[in-house]
Amino acid sequence: MSSWREGRWATRPTARARDAGSATAELAVGLPALILLTMVSVAAVMAVLTKLECVDAAREAARTAARGESGAAAGSRVAPPGAVVSVSVDGDSARATVRVTVRPLGGRLPGFAVSATAVAAVEPGVGGP
Repeated sequence: MSSWREGRWATRPTARARDAGSATAELAVGLPALILLTMVSVAAVMAVLTKLECVDAAREAARTAARGESGAAAGSRVAPPGAVVSVSVDGDSARATVRVTVRPLGGRLPGFAVSATAVAAVEPGVGGP
């Protein structure tokens, strides 16, 4: 009977053998989550950079319109690709708004709108845009 017990204990897996595939299984579960987190981070950075570009374009458009020149043309030169620049001069202030849709990962995911608005005081003696 001792040979049966020895055979039974001899074929029983050790603690190290039981954990042999756990690292692979953890990697298989964790890697998609890490990739998703990276994609979300890249999309967030893209959105922030686009917002900064919109702010610069709106400031440029408002300042140019306040001087009496074409603010929409100036804002379009600085705005990110595909942005819509609108400028209005009301009395003593020029307001410029820049809107663009950010599409993370090259348009494979739904986009979201990013916009910025700037206001500048119209210089004395300057009429409309």
